[in-house]
Amino acid sequence: MSDVLKALKQRYPGAKTFKFGDSAELCEELVALVRSGKKVATCGALRDYDAGEAMPEIGRQDIALNWDDTPALVIETAELVQCRFDEITEAMALAEGEDDSLEEWRAGHSAYFERNGGFSPDMQIVWERFRLIEDLG
Repeated sequence: MSDVLKALKQRYPGAKTFKFGDSAELCEELVALVRSGKKVATCGALRDYDAGEAMPEIGRQDIALNWDDTPALVIETAELVQCRFDEITEAMALAEGEDDSLEEWRAGHSAYFERNGGFSPDMQIVWERFRLIEDLG
């Protein structure tokens, strides 16, 4: 762990680290959307949390990493919703800041989940609204 990350973990006790996306390009794009204020939410497959990824918790401040493991952002979870993929509303999808419609969100996210362990319209999703606490860029 880098000295910078160690110092951040001291400043934000209990913080978990994570990366947005599943590639360097997507990670960079999503971090930029958070920085711009357009992305205020994200989601993940419940199965990934069941497999050991840190589950978000309301009020916890977490550190988003760049693809190269350097710290990019600190966010704080403000809201959590667990639901089926096909129950995500347009408002929830648009809060993720990546698409202009629910249909675009569904197309992009179904492909993402298919690449990362499989997709089903009734799969359980953990949707998270967050606020940017610190931009480390």
